[in-house]
Amino acid sequence: MSVRVDSESFEAEVLKSALPVLADFYSESCVPCKRLSPVLAEIEEQYAGVITVAKININFAAELAEKYEVLAAPTLIFFKDGRESGRLRGTVKKSEITEIIEKLK
Repeated sequence: MSVRVDSESFEAEVLKSALPVLADFYSESCVPCKRLSPVLAEIEEQYAGVITVAKININFAAELAEKYEVLAAPTLIFFKDGRESGRLRGTVKKSEITEIIEKLK
């Protein structure tokens, strides 16, 4: 199951995670975000124990969105060892996401 992350839990859940993290910067009102959600659920199931999926609502964590220069939702930022290791914007294909995950494993 994905982890809901806010500004207070970001460091512990994302930057200090033992596993690579796929941070999904989304908005509840974003139609492309809603379309991407089932794809992320599949990714989460497929890569359980390999990667953590963190959901970050940009409406409630605007400072994180600003810090990581998230200009549009959805934006997927991949973190490994506390550093950004990849980024995808907009509605993307599952294959684009898995390609980055495979490089992070």
